[in-house]
Amino acid sequence: MQRYFATLATIWRLAIPYFRSEDRWAGRLLLAAVVAIELSIVGITVLLNTWNNVFYNALQDRNWNAFVYQLGYFCVLAGIYIVLAVYQLYLNQWLQIRWRRWMTQRYLDHWLSGANHYRMQLLGDAADNPDQRISEDVTQFIGGGPGNGAGILSIGLSLLNSVVTLLSFIVILWRLSAEAPLHVFGIVVDIPGYLLWAALIYAVVGTVLTHLIGRALIALNFQQQRYEADFRFSLVRVRENSEQIALLEGERAERDRLLVRFGKIVGNWMALMTRQKKLTFLTAGYSQVSVVFPFIMVSPAYFAGAMQLGGLMQTANAFGQVQSALSVFINIYRSLAEWRAVIERLSGFDQAIASARAAAVTLPVVEVAPGDDTAVTLKDLALRLPNGAPLLTASNVTILAGDKVLVTGPSGIGKSTLFRALAGIWPFGSGTVTVPKGAKVMMLPQRPYFPIAPLADAVAYPAEPGTFDAAKVSEAVAAVGLPALVSRIEDEAHWNRMLSLGEQQRLGVARALLMAPDYLFLDEATASLDEPAEAALYKLLAERLPHTAIISIGHRATLAAFHRRKISFNRESGQTRLAEERLTQSP
Repeated sequence: MQRYFATLATIWRLAIPYFRSEDRWAGRLLLAAVVAIELSIVGITVLLNTWNNVFYNALQDRNWNAFVYQLGYFCVLAGIYIVLAVYQLYLNQWLQIRWRRWMTQRYLDHWLSGANHYRMQLLGDAADNPDQRISEDVTQFIGGGPGNGAGILSIGLSLLNSVVTLLSFIVILWRLSAEAPLHVFGIVVDIPGYLLWAALIYAVVGTVLTHLIGRALIALNFQQQRYEADFRFSLVRVRENSEQIALLEGERAERDRLLVRFGKIVGNWMALMTRQKKLTFLTAGYSQVSVVFPFIMVSPAYFAGAMQLGGLMQTANAFGQVQSALSVFINIYRSLAEWRAVIERLSGFDQAIASARAAAVTLPVVEVAPGDDTAVTLKDLALRLPNGAPLLTASNVTILAGDKVLVTGPSGIGKSTLFRALAGIWPFGSGTVTVPKGAKVMMLPQRPYFPIAPLADAVAYPAEPGTFDAAKVSEAVAAVGLPALVSRIEDEAHWNRMLSLGEQQRLGVARALLMAPDYLFLDEATASLDEPAEAALYKLLAERLPHTAIISIGHRATLAAFHRRKISFNRESGQTRLAEERLTQSP
């Protein structure tokens, strides 16, 4: 029971913020309209139940005038019902897309805020496949597009309809039970409200059996969504790394790995099939029996002459409405199982986001703070891995404006992590990094990122499109040694896939020329170029950005010619040691 209350609390926590958001009034009005229409539909159902009695009595009595009148009355009710159904669907979908837009924006803000997405990966990313959670799970939580039956709106309206229908028809069924008492083998048995109790017992038995058979579907649906997302992600990775796979002739290995992941989909799907087969046997049998069950209950009274045909049809209809309302759990169980898996995934995503946020502020952390000084300073900096293992220490390091510093050390000692800490995206550790207030800091990684966009916008990323005119971007691209790309400055493409790593690194330098930062950190940002090309780019940076401090991670001895200072990290007795020296040459 506690688990179900926890699920309800999670649903409330996921759903209620929208109706308190900046879009709350539109959301509340749309929800109120959808609910009002649902209640009106239930009202029409009650009127149609009464119509059953009069209409079928008219048939039995061969009363032509009453028959024609009731047909006209039915047409009016049917017309109103059609209009209500159309606008309920339309307003429901309108509410869905507004709600989805708000939730998507909210999750994107929380996921991408302050490098939170990166910290989630460092912490193990318990919420696997964020793309699926933001795209598919949000859609399924709300209710999805046209024809999607699972979601809080459809399930909520089903429950509302059942409750209101039950309350509306309980009185009718109780009255009809008195008008047509129970007949058993010709004997009248006086059981007040026996039709209501029969419907209740029938629904309770079906509900208990449905839950016992179908409860395993929740975990199976959760696993199915996860396996599908993992398989899709693996396919994307193969596509993104097709060149490396082809060079290594790794197609067979990739095929085998993909089939292993797909095998998990098949295995879980077979388990779902088996469980759904058992559930379908029950629900299909239940629904078929429910068609004749009310007639079995009231037909003895009809054949005994205790009621007319109209009363029989009204009673059967009322019984069916109450039984259907009580059986809502059975009717939506499969959708409910799928939806609960979605709730657990979104809840896990929320928890992963919160954990990554907490990691950035829970002491001890590396603090990056603005300072009044004109230099970047590291004070008592001790970096750690997310699991707490020590990595690198650096204290009392100062990088002046316009300085040129080369950072060296063996691979794996933590040089790149030091740059991440300077950028403010690595909180694991302790100490303080002070950056001059208002200073523009830029990082150039070994593998730069370019969005799928026109080349001018990709090079200027993350600046807004149009920040730099095409002529300025073209000049920067030509200056870094890529004149052939100038004619393609307006072409949109997947540049990370189309260009070699060396060409991408050249474009990364072009980006730095456009941004003109005060402090430029290069993490082996020219390592894929030959030494003459690397030297040309460093000379270009020195000429175009004379006042920019350049801090480079590199292993080539030739880089020393372009820096004034050298900071070396070495590991001794399990600890890192920092050594600093002044270089005699400078660019």
